[in-house]
Amino acid sequence: MTGSSRRAALAVLCTGMLMIILDGTIVTVALPSIQDALGFSASGLAWVVNGYLVAFGGLLLLAGRLGDLLGRRRTFLAGLAVFTVASLACGLASGPAVLVVARFVQGAGGAAASAVVLGMVVTLFPQPGERARAIGVVTFVGAAGASLGLVLGGVLTEALGWRSVFLVNLPIGVLALAAAVRALPRDRGAGLAAGADVPGAVLVTAGLMLGVTTIVQAPDRGWTSPSTLGAAIAAVAMLGGFVLRQARVDRPLLPLRIFRSRAVSGANGAQVLMVAAALGFQFLSALFLQQVLGYGAARTGLAVVPVAVSIGLLSLGPAGRLAQRFGPRPVLLTGLGLLALGMAVLARLPAQASYAVDLLPALLLLGAGAGLALPTVTALAMSDATEADAGLASGLANTSQQIGGALGISVLAAVAAARTAALGGSEPAALAGGFRLAFAVAGMLALGALAVAAVVLRAPAPGAVPEPVDARPCPA
Repeated sequence: MTGSSRRAALAVLCTGMLMIILDGTIVTVALPSIQDALGFSASGLAWVVNGYLVAFGGLLLLAGRLGDLLGRRRTFLAGLAVFTVASLACGLASGPAVLVVARFVQGAGGAAASAVVLGMVVTLFPQPGERARAIGVVTFVGAAGASLGLVLGGVLTEALGWRSVFLVNLPIGVLALAAAVRALPRDRGAGLAAGADVPGAVLVTAGLMLGVTTIVQAPDRGWTSPSTLGAAIAAVAMLGGFVLRQARVDRPLLPLRIFRSRAVSGANGAQVLMVAAALGFQFLSALFLQQVLGYGAARTGLAVVPVAVSIGLLSLGPAGRLAQRFGPRPVLLTGLGLLALGMAVLARLPAQASYAVDLLPALLLLGAGAGLALPTVTALAMSDATEADAGLASGLANTSQQIGGALGISVLAAVAAARTAALGGSEPAALAGGFRLAFAVAGMLALGALAVAAVVLRAPAPGAVPEPVDARPCPA
């Protein structure tokens, strides 16, 4: 492919990914309107978000592997088509059950499309410099989409109603599909016979779905309740059974050799904790701005724009160049340190916080940290992937993000609520106290990610090329 055709393919992939990322936050602002219109109960309303998260997080790993087996282009197109049709069903939903089912299908389509994006980027841009820049673009699109979703969700809900936050995906999805058919290069997968482990697929998908469901419901059910503990044990048992099976079957769905790479293992381990802190911050900051400072939906979205701008300024070039000059490990450690420092600043927010004095410095620190860490940890997670395993590595990286996000939001929301209750209720001072403790815990998660990266990741010489993963089959 020529340089211009590869850039066109990257633009198409980013467009599809932007639409899917937007959906993760654009719906949040519209939830009160959805509840009033369709008559959701308080507990049922959570499944407008959870239904999407469970399907998305549970199917990412399987979707990534299917991309390797059936072809990543085919998987991306199918996922984008399912997501677009499901968005139409969401926008036309006449009752709670229809909307939740449509959201589940939407999450499945989003998983299929997004799971193979990084794998396609790796094959489109084989040179380290080009690949780093392309991953920086994908990272920026993800960060910008999450922030844009808050702004767009508030504007659309106020101007056109809650259905518009779903229906906006329809024209974007149709145009993205048409462009993808023309721009994305055809590829041939290895075939289902190369990894058609149906029992393994059932185990990992059921285990991940149950695990994500357990995490997102734990704050309501209680982290130590019998239902939470029982579901967690069942999820761990399923995932443990999946790992044991992959070590023994001739054609595993997830070849365990991929974890022999310290870059893959360390990057995914650090990413779980880093994304838990980052998405937890995004969720908590939106609540702090609205519940404590009294911001409206659109103003809340605009208030966090500096984070996306900072990420863009660093991820669209400087992060990749710094990683090539000094090595990815120091850049990642620096980014994680800045994330932890930004959370420490937020942990001191007063109830009458000034945006310019108290919030903006922390937002800039967090944006700078994420701008350095996100593209670097993504590049490390994909650095040792072979052509045959690029989709799997992409799905694994996305699964780490989803598990980290679900864990971070659930844990930090529970911490904030418990501290607020201990301080006496829903007054601004009590709410601020709860958020401060949650931000402090988010800072500890960022420090945990830093520790994992420092211990697990090797420190190669600047400019060194990662060694490929051992391609021999895992021993039985």
